[in-house]
Amino acid sequence: MKLVIQRVKKARVTAEGHEESIGHGLFVLVGVGEDDGEEKAEKLAEKLYKMRLMADVDGKVNRSVADVDGEFMVVSQFTLYGDASGGNRPSFVKAARPDKAEALYELFCKRLKELGGKVKMGSFGNYMNIEAELDGPVTILLEL
Repeated sequence: MKLVIQRVKKARVTAEGHEESIGHGLFVLVGVGEDDGEEKAEKLAEKLYKMRLMADVDGKVNRSVADVDGEFMVVSQFTLYGDASGGNRPSFVKAARPDKAEALYELFCKRLKELGGKVKMGSFGNYMNIEAELDGPVTILLEL
């Protein structure tokens, strides 16, 4: 699994007439690979929940989302597994099939919620309009 994590002041996702939004927190793109499993999804959720990417009173990146009463916006993004090394059109063969990807995406979000996270989710498999106001910017790539 791959995560692209961005600290945001706010984020909004709109798909099929439905909208989800958060205030300050983390906007997270989740890519699921063909070899990923439940253990990896749960481990990544636990790591994300504990990550200290939020600013403290001195402006240092030293607090977790929970520490600042922030939120998570989690969006499935199979294109994180795009490979354009062989040409100009990316191949997505290393991305998990949709049924497996959706199950692991749902498990990832469920575990994040179980830990105490305030989680909003994108619309799996649908075209989405995404607005995010980055804070910092702080962007982290995380892969297990």
